[in-house]
Amino acid sequence: MLFNIEINDQEVSARRGETILAVLNRHGIKVPTLCNMTGMTPTGSCRMCMVEVDGMQGLVPACSQPVEEWMKIKTHSARVIQARRTLLELLLANHPDDCLYCAKNGNCELQDLAEELNISGRKYHQKRRPVQIDKMCPSIERDPAKCILCGRCIRTCDTLIGVSAIDIIGRGGNSMIGTSYNKGLNYQGCVKCGQCIMVCPTGALSEHSSIEKVMEVLHNPDMMAVIQFSATTPGSIAEEFGLKPGKDSLNLLRAALRMAGFKYILDTSFGADISIMESAAVIVDRLKKKENLPVFTSSCPSWVHYIRESRPAYLKNLLPVRSPQQIMGTLIRDYIIPAHNRPPETIFSVAVMPCTAKKAEAEQEEMIHEKYRSVDAVLTFRELVRLIRMMGINLTDLEPDPTDTIHGIRSSAGQLIGVTGGELEGTLRTVYQMMTSQELQPAKINDLRGLKETKEVRIKVGKEFINGIAVSGLARAIKLLDEMEAGKTPRYDIIEVMACPFGCVNGGGQKFYPDEKAMKARVKAIYDVDEEEMIKVAHKNPNVGLVYEKLLGNPGSARARELIHTSHVSDKAL
Repeated sequence: MLFNIEINDQEVSARRGETILAVLNRHGIKVPTLCNMTGMTPTGSCRMCMVEVDGMQGLVPACSQPVEEWMKIKTHSARVIQARRTLLELLLANHPDDCLYCAKNGNCELQDLAEELNISGRKYHQKRRPVQIDKMCPSIERDPAKCILCGRCIRTCDTLIGVSAIDIIGRGGNSMIGTSYNKGLNYQGCVKCGQCIMVCPTGALSEHSSIEKVMEVLHNPDMMAVIQFSATTPGSIAEEFGLKPGKDSLNLLRAALRMAGFKYILDTSFGADISIMESAAVIVDRLKKKENLPVFTSSCPSWVHYIRESRPAYLKNLLPVRSPQQIMGTLIRDYIIPAHNRPPETIFSVAVMPCTAKKAEAEQEEMIHEKYRSVDAVLTFRELVRLIRMMGINLTDLEPDPTDTIHGIRSSAGQLIGVTGGELEGTLRTVYQMMTSQELQPAKINDLRGLKETKEVRIKVGKEFINGIAVSGLARAIKLLDEMEAGKTPRYDIIEVMACPFGCVNGGGQKFYPDEKAMKARVKAIYDVDEEEMIKVAHKNPNVGLVYEKLLGNPGSARARELIHTSHVSDKAL
């Protein structure tokens, strides 16, 4: 039901049941908020969105107050602005002043709000409690001194990811956001996805940076730096530097990496092609034997970590195949670089990923082969942008650089892994070919496209049907497991899980605060590659065949299992 209310002396339409904040947003009236999260029940904890309503004695939080027909609202009266200033000044009373060195400098909502409210000095002084920065986690750093107790990270970890690794600990003035027994993220149920970093309004949470380590290697003439980048990187680079997504942004990215000092620049999607070949071989074998079904994908390290730590009974269902990042790292070590007669200790392998969990994955003991890690350092997309700017590189001034050697060629199926449903789609194309000796027509599977967080597909293969489901958001996957155990779901043969909502395009290492338009552009950039590329299936990539011929033998061979498979072991057993 529509009715009119008055906001800042103007009549606007409102709907029964809406909050004041929803009405304000719909009519383009901006009020600040530090705790509100779209799509989640409001808490009203930060009080920054307070407005003045005629007839109500105190100021009310716009995020949680429903609209009523009689309301006359002032969003920026002198009383409201002074209240917001006081609230912010209290938050700043014991907040660190190291903005210049903070990972969120330039992207800090507290910083932006201080500028908006014209706060240029500290009015209140509060004694700071000594707190220790949590650096034990290889993916995420946590600085409690910068936390403003907005609760966004708690709600994200609980509602979207479903692991509840952090919560409010302590009471009253001693309250803080922490982990059980305050042991640190590395000892809790944290899956390292980095979604908490994405929603944190300050620098209380940030990725564990590898920039200094990479810079040191780039300036060492005795070392050779090799870099791979994920399927989502070219589209994200285009978004960051105002370029049009496509081949130009891909080749400009290569040019920038070359100028930065990387000797070889490779596409992780080639590793995804190998991953598809191995995964398809395992899936076909399990379908024939009807063993360890449903098959779970294993390219998302947060999902794998969750199974290892919390649901070890499903370890047998996980594909025993390394992620594309680790496969590409292995190929760099064991196939690409040896051809150039370089001592292995002089090779430094870097990966650019949209995911903070990839940092933890690269440090796992099982990712070490013959004393060397497959990947030495992982940069998030945000770190890559900082690195490019540190080196004084302007992408728009560069000439596009073509692909690096034949190993840069990848199928569009390998690119699809960046979006939810893409890994399942690319793998089904090859599974179909292995089972029928024919190509899936059409190759595009519409049921697995778009921004839906759950996508189901049913494909006829000969006289049989393969049922698959793709789920993004770890909490949804956990719910799916619970429903499977309760017998409330159909029978699935293959289940793809991406811990981050919408998949890697929305990973915890991506650009902060993406809007829906940016998300759609990232997804479209990947789908456009699938439309334009001639090679749409991993098994038709000629260079995949070359790698199998010279290094791996056949999909599922003993050599392939040695180099690019892995054993999933419960964390409880470690």
